[in-house]
Amino acid sequence: MLDSAPSDETLLEINNIEVIYNHVILVLKGVSLKVPKGGIIALLGGNGAGKTTTLKAVSNLLKSERGEVTKGSIMYRGEGIQDMVPSDLVKMGVIQVMEGRHCFEHLTVEENLLTGAYTRGSGKGDIEADLDLVYSYFPRLKDRRRSQAGYTSGGEQQMCAIGRALMSRPETILLDEPSMGLAPQLVEEIFNIVKSLNENEGATFLLAEQNTNVALRFANYGYILENGRVVMDGPARDLRENPDVKEFYLGMSEEGRKSFRDVRSYRRRKRWLS
Repeated sequence: MLDSAPSDETLLEINNIEVIYNHVILVLKGVSLKVPKGGIIALLGGNGAGKTTTLKAVSNLLKSERGEVTKGSIMYRGEGIQDMVPSDLVKMGVIQVMEGRHCFEHLTVEENLLTGAYTRGSGKGDIEADLDLVYSYFPRLKDRRRSQAGYTSGGEQQMCAIGRALMSRPETILLDEPSMGLAPQLVEEIFNIVKSLNENEGATFLLAEQNTNVALRFANYGYILENGRVVMDGPARDLRENPDVKEFYLGMSEEGRKSFRDVRSYRRRKRWLS
């Protein structure tokens, strides 16, 4: 997969943020990152590293979980967005696709998609045109458009969740664990659609993903989180060739493929956190 070049313009900038839950639990510790216009930026790390918390800090969904940004700043197009309500962020062009393929199970696939246009106030013709665009990227959804979303497959529900986000005409999509629970073939299909949306529609992506191998094949740039800190970042092609990333996230080393259980994590942390 070739790395396409995003714009020099920075859309989203996170500056040294700290996130605390329940007033006592420190989850993010000085996280900083930039998302350029037209980029696909991967936020990588294991379960509990702080990836989802970072996305929710941007989309202002922390308060529902008794979390808050206590230090640092989050800027979108140079404007502070920490005090915005999520619906205003959607109108601004920033939308999050939640982990776990959240759909309205009792609604049909098409009804789910139409809810994504709720904040726009567009005419019927514009909405129908956008619906056709979504179906062009997800033909399987067109086939299942009259089916209740709760009775579709996991892959179809993930497509529905992304398609619903597209209906809001976003500039930037925060995509949380798109590969979770999906077969490898479906994961490849989802990421190819993300790449197509990026190249053809100009959509910018910040995606949180545990599947480092596939994420680094499709992303332009990556940040690796460990215990709420960014421990490494760089162009995706450089991270793919980095010995530590190969050993600890891709399961490869100079001696060949390794199991995570065969590797002592303190060696990694000593190098990265020293």
